[in-house]
Amino acid sequence: MSRGFAEDRPYISTLEAAKALGVSVSTIKRWVDVDILPAHRTAGGHRKLMRSEVLALARQGDLPREDLARLAVPIRKSDIDVKAVADALHRALLEGDVASSRAVVRCSYEAGLPIETLADEVIAPVMAKVGHGWETSQIDVWHEHRGTQVCTAALFELQTELERRAESERPLAIGAAPAGDLYILPSLLAQLVLLDAGWEAINLGGNTPLESLSKALRALRPRLVWLTISHLEDVEGFVSAYRDFHREADRQGAAVVVGGRALIEAVRARLPYSSFGDRLTHLGTFARTLHPRPKRPNRGRPRKV
Repeated sequence: MSRGFAEDRPYISTLEAAKALGVSVSTIKRWVDVDILPAHRTAGGHRKLMRSEVLALARQGDLPREDLARLAVPIRKSDIDVKAVADALHRALLEGDVASSRAVVRCSYEAGLPIETLADEVIAPVMAKVGHGWETSQIDVWHEHRGTQVCTAALFELQTELERRAESERPLAIGAAPAGDLYILPSLLAQLVLLDAGWEAINLGGNTPLESLSKALRALRPRLVWLTISHLEDVEGFVSAYRDFHREADRQGAAVVVGGRALIEAVRARLPYSSFGDRLTHLGTFARTLHPRPKRPNRGRPRKV
């Protein structure tokens, strides 16, 4: 497998985790007992840790790190060949290879590639390349549609994993793409970025009227709302509906984050918002600023009460 992908061994022992993090085995067991580290017990009663979960906590800065190479994965983005990842995903999507597409997405994330980077530097350019192939008749539209569905399936699988190991106490974010915008991936990627940043994120999907999003605001009372705007059919109608929506968000005390390729400067200048980003990295940074994750114990034994 190419450099930058994790080896296919999902579980590690408490000893392996202790050596990677630079703490004692007893500390690892104690962290398991107080739910700092999720663990699974074998039939013989031994604790096994998901390698991806240990890596995720270390990558968030919540755990010490002594020698993460023992987990057989790189921790820095610089250790991952992003172009090779993008090339592998592009090939898999064009071939309709679901298994390979899922492996590229999952292994890249588990190898330490942030979801924002995966979105901005892998998935976005790959999907643009697929779309260009259709526009220039290098591939047929069915190839493009199939590739989109395969990519979406891979991201849904990653979403399931992020939800499975999410914190129980999280602020809520909701988001969508406006009416007439049928693109699926941008809002789904925004949801994944927020899940990874420690939020509960509800994606209402594409083609969502802003009036309906306002109703969701009143019912769910989120702390943050995102809006991905990849296509606008009626700019004037959108601006008018958006202003009504933003007034509702302001009344509810929700931050509003907007972005997307259709949100050109001339349109954006007419909109009020809390934050704007033309990359999902901006969304992740804003979300982590709005809700910093609580810090875990740095190392050693938790204090006795």
